[in-house]
Amino acid sequence: MTIIVGFVPTPEGRAALAHAVQEASLRRARLVVLNSSRGDAVVDEHYAQEPDLAKARAAVEKADLVWELRQPVRGLDAADEVVSAAAEYDADLIVIGMRRRSPVGKLFLGSESQRILLNADCPVVAVKA
Repeated sequence: MTIIVGFVPTPEGRAALAHAVQEASLRRARLVVLNSSRGDAVVDEHYAQEPDLAKARAAVEKADLVWELRQPVRGLDAADEVVSAAAEYDADLIVIGMRRRSPVGKLFLGSESQRILLNADCPVVAVKA
């Protein structure tokens, strides 16, 4: 069994990671922690740097899981990266963090979470901080 978690260094991202670690521990699943950037990783506030990566590693290693961290910088947006990784790994579950947005905000800015929910071929768990 494989679980993909979309991780960003925000309260929502940390909540998603914590839930994914819990799910992977319960199911003895492999965990793939995915943090991506479109190509502007140096200035992308969602592209995890140290010490956020160290904290994420510590949380996963404490659970004694088989896991890997992927940080692709390929020009794809986060939703495409998560859905692509889920297909590549034949994932059984995706875990993502969500934040509240107004309907108008979703209309103008889109919703990565919504795209993942609609395009993923496996179950998606969305958690709030």
